[in-house]
Amino acid sequence: MDVQFENYSPEGQEMIAKARDFAVASLSDRVRFDGSPFIAHADAVARIVADEIGLPPECIAAVYLHEAVRFEAQDIRSLALDESVYKMVDGLNKIATIKPKDTRLEAENYKKLIIQYSSDPRVTVLKLADRLEVMRSLSMFPKSSRENKVLETLMLYIPLAHQLGLYNMKREMEDIYLSYAEPEQYRLITNKLKASQKDREQLMMEFIEPLKLKLSEAGIKYKLKIRTKAAYSIWAKMVKQKVPFEGVFDVFAIRFIIDCDGEDHKLEKDLCWQVYSFVTEEYEPDTKRLRDWVTNPKPNGYESLHITVKNRRGAYVEVQIRTKRMDDMAENGFASHWAYKGIKREESMDKWLGAVRYALEHPGNESPDELPQPPSKEIFVFTPTGELKILPAGASVLDFAFSIHSGLGCRCTGGKVNGKAVPIKEKLSTGDVVEILTGKNQRPNQDWLGWVITSKARTKIKQAINEGELKLAAAGRELLERRLKNWRLEFPDEMRTEMMKLKRFTSVNAFLAAIGSGEIDVNEIKEYILGEAERHAQTLQAAQAQETARHFQDGGSSKDDILVINAKDLRGLDYRMARCCNPVFGDDVFGFVTRDSGIKIHRITCPNAARLLELYPYRVQKVRWADSPSSGSFQVALKVVAGLESSVLNKIMEIVGSFKVSLRSFNVSENRRNGTYEISLKISVPSNLELDKVVSQIKAARHVIKVSRV
Repeated sequence: MDVQFENYSPEGQEMIAKARDFAVASLSDRVRFDGSPFIAHADAVARIVADEIGLPPECIAAVYLHEAVRFEAQDIRSLALDESVYKMVDGLNKIATIKPKDTRLEAENYKKLIIQYSSDPRVTVLKLADRLEVMRSLSMFPKSSRENKVLETLMLYIPLAHQLGLYNMKREMEDIYLSYAEPEQYRLITNKLKASQKDREQLMMEFIEPLKLKLSEAGIKYKLKIRTKAAYSIWAKMVKQKVPFEGVFDVFAIRFIIDCDGEDHKLEKDLCWQVYSFVTEEYEPDTKRLRDWVTNPKPNGYESLHITVKNRRGAYVEVQIRTKRMDDMAENGFASHWAYKGIKREESMDKWLGAVRYALEHPGNESPDELPQPPSKEIFVFTPTGELKILPAGASVLDFAFSIHSGLGCRCTGGKVNGKAVPIKEKLSTGDVVEILTGKNQRPNQDWLGWVITSKARTKIKQAINEGELKLAAAGRELLERRLKNWRLEFPDEMRTEMMKLKRFTSVNAFLAAIGSGEIDVNEIKEYILGEAERHAQTLQAAQAQETARHFQDGGSSKDDILVINAKDLRGLDYRMARCCNPVFGDDVFGFVTRDSGIKIHRITCPNAARLLELYPYRVQKVRWADSPSSGSFQVALKVVAGLESSVLNKIMEIVGSFKVSLRSFNVSENRRNGTYEISLKISVPSNLELDKVVSQIKAARHVIKVSRV
């Protein structure tokens, strides 16, 4: 074995050797862009994973096996390694298939996809190690490939390294990025950093000299460190603040690292503030720049005191004060800057990445089954051109089609997932490449709502169904009204409601749409109307026969069998006109004896007539009108449906005013869906003859669609 991993146990070394030997054999004829053996890339990544990150041997074995099978599928399970190795290899293989179409626009989504593929959280870390080796070897790649890798690193891998707390890896990739993306700026910054190195060291010595005695007398043991900002970070500040190199004040900071035995946090805090008091007594502080993360640590656990002071030369210097424990936490990356930099993140992903940091801090303490899993509430799928789409877990081909375009969704007939034809309700998985198939005559239907889970798809399907229903409803309304006119039949609202109940329709539009589509034959409506009329007549005849029989059985005379009524009280009898049908002089009517309101007069065509005659025949009283109307009047309610034309309202008012009637109320509402006015008016008339004239004239008016008596 050419590459040694002596820090691992004999068992770990044996596992790595097996995996590397397999990779050497598989990659024997593969070379890199500079002609070197491809196995050198795997060796370099393995060294980063082992020496710079410190992951267990399973991770190094996964690196070798991933490189072994990335070009050609092979049976790696014959090596009989730990199951976690194969799990990591699978994740790395999936990440290798990601070919970002537009990294700059879709960076957040591609980062999520990388994490989604990392069923073992260490996979993300292994991928970062792989990318670091690629960046270190960037000079060997062709220019076009180099540019893509530089952009991908900036948008995807540097933020992931930052979030995982792998700061050394992050800084190195940032500086390599800058050296290729902005070579002149990189050379300028690095040269100035080199040129000023001795000045910084001299400045640190001058800074600490007045403080040495105080710190010694206080018994505080410490170490000083100069923290120099990375070239990329300096450049980013120069760009953001629009200043030259000299305008970046925190190019370096002087850091006090205090020795403190044990983990007495109160003692640690007291020591930090004691050093702070010594520094601010000696040097003038800028209190506006005080950052106290010792008393109130950041949410990610970062602890330190930061203060900017003016030294004897009049220059501002940033001073950081922390204990050795605090410094170890910050330097090793377990206090990620992700949260306090204000970068948007999802709570579940942040929690998972926190678990990754724990796994790095405590290697070997968790078995593969106990390793945390990435968020699984989303899936990541691709168009045939490589565009990435994020959908909720459980989304279908139809959801995918609507996510691209509403028109594509409405015409979707199915799809091809990874080249295989599937129906529109097929569920998708992360990594699927989906092509949508369409049909010119395809239209959404109610079943589609059960095949989608995204709100966009559901909304667009409902809109399409409603639009189609409105068109069919308009056609159905026109057909029904034309046929009713030819048949000279009425189809009152109450009768329509009863038929809708029988047919299980919950809305008038759906009922009319069924007529328009042919689902309901208009001749069926004709039969229903005639059948109802016949049933009503039979009910009335039976009721009258029962009443006559009862009358003769009781031995009554015919004197009180029929009441002669008019608009005024007659013979002291207490009777009223029923409000449910508002009878008018001349209507065919009957009387109904109520329990506490005397006799109520109903029209024969009253919606309640059939029920009253059938259930209470013994309380029915035959009545007829007097030979001529009295001077009284009768209140009638009319419902008018008309087109959305303002002139029709004036016309109806004009008609009402031209007859011997008085207008009691006039209400108008607009039905935008049907494109109509719905007008309710109440009038007082002397008889049904006058009422018939009014109704006839309103029906004949232009734009009036329907007039009915309520």
